[in-house]
Amino acid sequence: MTSAEFTEWQAFYELEPFGGPVEDRRHGVATALFANSQRGSGSEPFKAEDFMYGREAQAPADDKEPTLLADPVAQSNLIRASMFGLPPRDSPAA
Repeated sequence: MTSAEFTEWQAFYELEPFGGPVEDRRHGVATALFANSQRGSGSEPFKAEDFMYGREAQAPADDKEPTLLADPVAQSNLIRASMFGLPPRDSPAA
């Protein structure tokens, strides 16, 4: 993948997020909708976050400034973690 292609995917992700966190939120919204249709009138309404197990519900970041690191491996780890939720690697793949 070229740098230009990667930049295009990043721009597309900003417009149309995809991946696990988006799928978790979609499931949480649908489940909250169903649960709220079944709850009593005196109880608090459910939120999507109530059904998003295994992940912290994250609000979108307001700051759009990029984080640039001097170490290329650390930068790669940061990109992998932010885009795919993957743990950092000790060394780049050979």
